Amino acid sequence: MAKLRQCAIYGKGGIGKSTTTQNLVAALAEAGKKVMIIGCDPKADSTRLILHSKMQNTVMQLAADAGSVEDLELEDVLQVGYKGIKCAESGGPEPGVGCAGRGVITAINFLEEEGAYEEDLDFVFYDVLGDVVCGGFAMPIRENKAQEIYIVVSGEMMAMYAANNIAKGIVKYANSGSVRLAGLICNSRKTDREDELIEALAAKIGTQMIHFVPRDNVVQHAEIRRMTVIEYDPNAKQADEYRALARKIVDNKKFIIPTPLEMEDLEALLMEFGIMEAEDEKIVGKTAAELAA
Repeated sequence: MAKLRQCAIYGKGGIGKSTTTQNLVAALAEAGKKVMIIGCDPKADSTRLILHSKMQNTVMQLAADAGSVEDLELEDVLQVGYKGIKCAESGGPEPGVGCAGRGVITAINFLEEEGAYEEDLDFVFYDVLGDVVCGGFAMPIRENKAQEIYIVVSGEMMAMYAANNIAKGIVKYANSGSVRLAGLICNSRKTDREDELIEALAAKIGTQMIHFVPRDNVVQHAEIRRMTVIEYDPNAKQADEYRALARKIVDNKKFIIPTPLEMEDLEALLMEFGIMEAEDEKIVGKTAAELAA
């Protein structure tokens, strides 16, 4: 029996992590893989395209309604969507009340104890909130739940900063466990020389750009209908991009402990590609009036 592969998808908030994850998982399921998605974001939007729903009921909400997580049954929290993909959402407390990451810990422990990780599963994907590698959100890394980490990135400065920070988080836990960086997924924002830039970033960190996902409006057309591109328009060129990404992940063997960049090295890379301008020390701290004088 093939070994279960547990993968976590991280990246800057708003980079398209959940969309990329769901389209990737749909492509894996289409290819005959048995897959489960666990949404690790209080917004609970990691499974909506697979289930065609606005928001799946979360483990935390269902536990609150039932009295405690011990009062839940597996079928309460696990739903099945497109091509048999299993879906669960951790959820979290109301904003401003407690640590949102606690939902991730509670949900994963519950799913494990109740037998959600069945023997016939090929992949589990954890879709993790933003670039937060603290508290409960680090659980897929910290507790050796996920061995493979994929970072969704683009050629934008803040997306690359976030990717580098996540790499630092992986290093922290890789030395004491089996978690490894498995690659960067470039979700294109059509910035200049974007593929070259992310290839260069990947090389410096010691990993690979596993796939370059071009920007295509069919993704938004599918999302409006709460569907993945794979299901909405299987003949679209974009569907083939997600299939290519799925094949590369199935075949991936490059799992590494990353070498994150120091800030000045990351900034030097951004300057080399024209994303960032060199600072002019003469103008730092000067007001508009002082500069005009």
